[in-house]
Order: sequence, then structure tokens, then C-alpha cells
Amino acid sequence: MKLQLALDLVDIAGAKEIVAQVAEYIDVVEIGTPIVINEGLHAVRAIKDAFPSLTVLADLKIMDAGGYEVMKAVEAGADIVTVLGVSADSTIRGAVLEAKKTNKLILVDLISVKDIKTRAAEVDALGVDYICVHSGYDHQAEGINSFADLQAIKSVVKNAKTAIAGGIKLSTLPEVIAANPDLVIVGGGITGEADIRAAAAEMKRLVSQA
Repeated sequence: MKLQLALDLVDIAGAKEIVAQVAEYIDVVEIGTPIVINEGLHAVRAIKDAFPSLTVLADLKIMDAGGYEVMKAVEAGADIVTVLGVSADSTIRGAVLEAKKTNKLILVDLISVKDIKTRAAEVDALGVDYICVHSGYDHQAEGINSFADLQAIKSVVKNAKTAIAGGIKLSTLPEVIAANPDLVIVGGGITGEADIRAAAAEMKRLVSQA
């Protein structure tokens, strides 16, 4: 089980400052969609250059032109690129084909997918590397989490690894770990804490024991 730090509401300098504090406790650093919108893909390159030993995920939430957009993200230094599960199968196939050219990975985000189990099984058959259940900011504001969704997709996913994101904190991490995802994605549960380093260290300890 790996730990991913999601960075959303910071700029490149802020991202570097946070990652410098927690790099030894995380496996993947995510350059979130807001950063990509505000800073461009060069934010991915900046973090990869600064922390070459970390796996860098570019959260592009690709919806179309899968092959092209994955190519551009990989050129910028991304090791993993996200594609939306609600996109067309052809978009996901294109993303997978492009990623495989350079041994990079595709994570499909099931945010806003209505039939989680059916779509997870379909996406799994397309050769993606990770399938992620995700409660976004708006879902969290409505009190929704993805813990039940994780259990649901694990019953049908046979090839890809599973991931979970959205609202995970130290208090809820044991419940997440019990569902046994391959990748635990945490944002504010680390960056929103007074002691970012201590929070990351404790989460890494718990994830590593699973």
C-alpha cells in the first residue's frame, strides 16, 4: 500500500515547500488539477526536477484526446496521468497506449460515475494501471465519502490496482486501510494539519503496516 500526497491549492513554490517537508514519507506526489490550471504542465516538470526520486502524478482528469494529453504530461515529467472514468472507452484506450510507450501509468478516476461496479469492470478490461474511487470537494461538502465505493470496485477489479481519494484524515485512515486499496491519496488530511511532517509520518507508518 502506497501513500500519495495531493497538492491542489498552492503554486509551484508552495508545492516545493510542502513536498520538502514530507518527501521521505510519501510515495507519490500529485500535481492537482488546480495547480495545472493555474501554472500549466511546467508545474509537473518543476516538482519532478526538484524531487526526482518521487513518483509524480499529473491530475489532468483527461476527458478527450487521451493519447495526446498523456504524451504532453509525460513529456513534462509525469509518471502517472489521470483520465476520467466517464470518458469514452476510446479515450481511455488512447491514454493507455500512449503511456505504455514510455512505461508510464494511467489512473482512471471514477468521480461522478453512477454505476461504480459496472464501470470499474469495464475500465479494468481496458488495461489501465489504477482505478480510483474519489469523493471530490463538492461531494465532501455534502457529507459523501468513497469508502463503500472502494469495497464495491474491489469485488470486480481483477487486473488494475485500486486507489481511494477524498476527505481521508488520520481519524478515517484505519477504515480506509481495512478496505486494502493499493494507493491511499491524501490532501488536506496532511496539508491542513498544523504539523504537516508529523501527519505524513504517522500516515506513512499506518499505511506501511497494512
